[in-house]
Amino acid sequence: MVRISMFYNYFVIEPQGPLTKEDFAAIADRVDPLIANKGTLGGLIVRTREFPGWESLGDIIAHFRFVKNHHRLIKKIALVTDAKIAEVFPVIVDHFVKAEVKHFAFNDFDEAVEWVAEG
Repeated sequence: MVRISMFYNYFVIEPQGPLTKEDFAAIADRVDPLIANKGTLGGLIVRTREFPGWESLGDIIAHFRFVKNHHRLIKKIALVTDAKIAEVFPVIVDHFVKAEVKHFAFNDFDEAVEWVAEG
């Protein structure tokens, strides 16, 4: 399950456990109308103390499909987490996604909001 909060031109995504294909469908259901209306989405903030992983291979595929379908339409992605993988994630995904990706420590949520909202 994932908690999704909408603000002016960005969303905050807060996983409540392992990610599922239903989570990505729910996220798409929320972000797609805004993208259809404005052409792009200002940003996504993914906030979780530790990376929750996925429940199955199908869920990983749904995640990759979501990224493939949305990365050109989202301007910024802020990863707000203390998970060690997030420290290198922006460098890795820079080769695959158009969105600007930046990592913030879990306690730096306000800084992440400021960064995403400035665009």
